[in-house]
Amino acid sequence: MYDVGIIDPQHRVTRVAGINALHRYWYGSDIAVFSTTTVESVVGALRLSNPREETREQVIAWQEQIEILRPQLQGLDGTIYFEFDIPRFGRRIDVVLVIKSVVFVIEFKVGAKTFDRSAINQVWDYALDLKNFHETSHDVSLVPILVATEATVAPPLRLEFAEDGVAAHIATCYSDIRAVLDQVLAAVGAAPIDPARRSRGNYRPTPT
Repeated sequence: MYDVGIIDPQHRVTRVAGINALHRYWYGSDIAVFSTTTVESVVGALRLSNPREETREQVIAWQEQIEILRPQLQGLDGTIYFEFDIPRFGRRIDVVLVIKSVVFVIEFKVGAKTFDRSAINQVWDYALDLKNFHETSHDVSLVPILVATEATVAPPLRLEFAEDGVAAHIATCYSDIRAVLDQVLAAVGAAPIDPARRSRGNYRPTPT
């Protein structure tokens, strides 16, 4: 077991032995708080929660993600999570946004100019994993979004949901993230999600 820092939405750091099952993310905050928190503070929280030594490339990626998202999320009411755990894959989602009745699963490809098929499959798999194995995601709308930070042109947005509530992937340039979020939120109407309850959800298969 290793010692890991867990950050709650009030930015308190709790040192625990091993991974705390109730906190499957390295940084979580209300969007309003995140939007006014310095890049250095958010990166510092992520580094405290990381049980391993992060690479320089990882820190640069976090910085760019934060710098991109802060202006794009201004004025939105919801919750943001960085490095959300996907136990089955042994990997983490770059960013999860819970806004109104939608869970946005966002994968950044920092420095990428194109939307590679492998990256599309990656963010799609993350959304499917949450839908099928994360108990508080079974009955919500999930939208996988791929952001290529150096792309200048993205495919037209087509919002299509499967019967299970998972949307077809959306590929976007970083400057259009807010427009994508607004279009999805305008199209999806349902009861707002309780983000605290959702983040505590256990991993288990969809009931049959």
